[in-house]
Amino acid sequence: MKTLALIPARGGSKGIPRKNIRRLAGKPLIAWSIQAALACPCIHSVVVTTEDEEIAQLSRTWGAQVPFMRPKELAQDDSPGMDPILHALDQLPDFDAVLILQPTSPLRTSADINSFMEFAVAQNASCAVSVCEPANSPYWMFRMENEYRLTKLLDNDDITRRQNLPPVYALNGALYFAKCSWLRQTRTFIHKETIGFTMPAERSIDIDTALDWNLAELLLSEST
Repeated sequence: MKTLALIPARGGSKGIPRKNIRRLAGKPLIAWSIQAALACPCIHSVVVTTEDEEIAQLSRTWGAQVPFMRPKELAQDDSPGMDPILHALDQLPDFDAVLILQPTSPLRTSADINSFMEFAVAQNASCAVSVCEPANSPYWMFRMENEYRLTKLLDNDDITRRQNLPPVYALNGALYFAKCSWLRQTRTFIHKETIGFTMPAERSIDIDTALDWNLAELLLSEST
């Protein structure tokens, strides 16, 4: 199976400006994903899709390919996330499968990628995504109604101990795999055929805020 590792990285970012090329623990954020992908024998090509010339040049410096530039209309705040991926597959039609590596998951390792791909192949999956157990269970979450009254999000009156909570999983944003023909047809990674691969919480940080950034930098600095 010929697999493309595709790293989507647009220039605009609201929460942390220019975060894809900002240095994190000594490297540009995007470099962590590029290097992890390049170390994986299961991946045949590592490609960055971006509309930003600076990101493109930096990605090439760290070893990724940028064989085309993403159209600017596919790099807006309101651009559907799937459109840049399908655009990339149209430019690179010779791959059997695609692995999406978001640069905002810098703690994801090459070992995680290899284990994930082995899992997807062993399960003969059309689509697989990485998940982790969230720190807070939705069984102990609430909505706030009128006059600040709390209403349980889920019915769990019979659960009084954390140890008895049913296991739940959340997307961690680190790994998305699909067979190209299947993805062109479904246009989504979240489908009834999607299977989940569990990753540990300490490698599941998805950088969106300054707090996420600081935590990721601390963990990466301790591990290197």
